[in-house]
Amino acid sequence: MNTCMTLGRIFFGVGILGIGVLHFFYPGIRPIIIPGLTNIPPDLSFISYFIAVLLIGTGLWVTVGKKFNGISLLMGIIFLLLFLFGHLPRFLSAGAFNNYWVNTNKVLALSGGFLAVSTINAPKPGHKIMRLLAKAGPIGMYFYAIMLYNFGVGHFNNLEGISNIVPKYIPFPKFWTFLGGVALIGSAISIFSKYMVKKILLLLALNLFIWLLLLHLYYTILFPHWNEGENFMGSSTCLCFCGTALILSQTASKAGSKVQE
Repeated sequence: MNTCMTLGRIFFGVGILGIGVLHFFYPGIRPIIIPGLTNIPPDLSFISYFIAVLLIGTGLWVTVGKKFNGISLLMGIIFLLLFLFGHLPRFLSAGAFNNYWVNTNKVLALSGGFLAVSTINAPKPGHKIMRLLAKAGPIGMYFYAIMLYNFGVGHFNNLEGISNIVPKYIPFPKFWTFLGGVALIGSAISIFSKYMVKKILLLLALNLFIWLLLLHLYYTILFPHWNEGENFMGSSTCLCFCGTALILSQTASKAGSKVQE
């Protein structure tokens, strides 16, 4: 049993479960799923509960680790559709840098994470449609890498603003913001180039886990209700991305690696 793969799958599953749970505490559909639907009419609230149950069920399924490949593949495709037809049009229509940028990147990375999970010890699908969809599995790492690159560039383009997010008890916030940008961009380049993927993504997973403990959970505990639970959402997605990094550290380099590690 591959410990990194198992831990990565569990992290990802728990993170998805957390995103689902948040739908029971705040109205409407969370912006990371579909933007602009937090104020849906009460008679349509069953939609948000359905999404919550779907995410919680999928998260539990992935966490437990029994026959999760098919559901993870389907969820990866669903999240890709949410990116293409829900987030991307809203982001492009808003113009320049806007508030939709973060979730647009995150939902693409979550699609990549689901696709990465679907490839873990994947049996050959029995149905021809599932066999066709399964070909998208290895592409998931590039969706994840796009998010890493974009967020890394964001660290440099908004160094002042992002450094203000670093908790006050941590000294030299601009230095850590700059270093974080380097780590994210470097990891994206590693995935695209297949260069030292295993080592670099293991370091990225450690980096993200430290961010989870020192930054995301810090704000979640202090300000749990800020912006309708966005700090909790940040902790959940960070855990998903940490899990994705662990999984890809074991699988990405196998897809035609240019460097023997």
